[in-house]
Amino acid sequence: MEDNFKLEIISPEKIIFSNNVKMVAFPSYEGDMSILKSHVPIITFLRPGIIRITNNEKNIEEFFVQDGTVEFFKENLAILSASAINLKNLSKEYLENLNKKTQDELAHKDINDQDRYILNHKLDVIKEISV
Repeated sequence: MEDNFKLEIISPEKIIFSNNVKMVAFPSYEGDMSILKSHVPIITFLRPGIIRITNNEKNIEEFFVQDGTVEFFKENLAILSASAINLKNLSKEYLENLNKKTQDELAHKDINDQDRYILNHKLDVIKEISV
């Protein structure tokens, strides 16, 4: 029996990833979620974190995201994000710049609690990534 479903990670400029996969785990505001074939339909928002894609050969591909939306319907998973980057393509310089920019945003006095939560979470994810 075929346990795959279609996944597309799409940015405004291009399709970043498109293939049949076995499982996808991603960070959402409701918590970390995993999708397998025949999952109930879902729409949710991504929080900063890592998308982990498992294919039939049990190979894992990982993407860093800062935000976006997720929709699963009729065995098709669409992840829309302007910030999705394959971890293989991340440089130390990019992560250092993102870390500094995020810390600068946190330093603003007029920041609200929601933005503070998102930025702090982003910093935690950035620290976990090793390149």
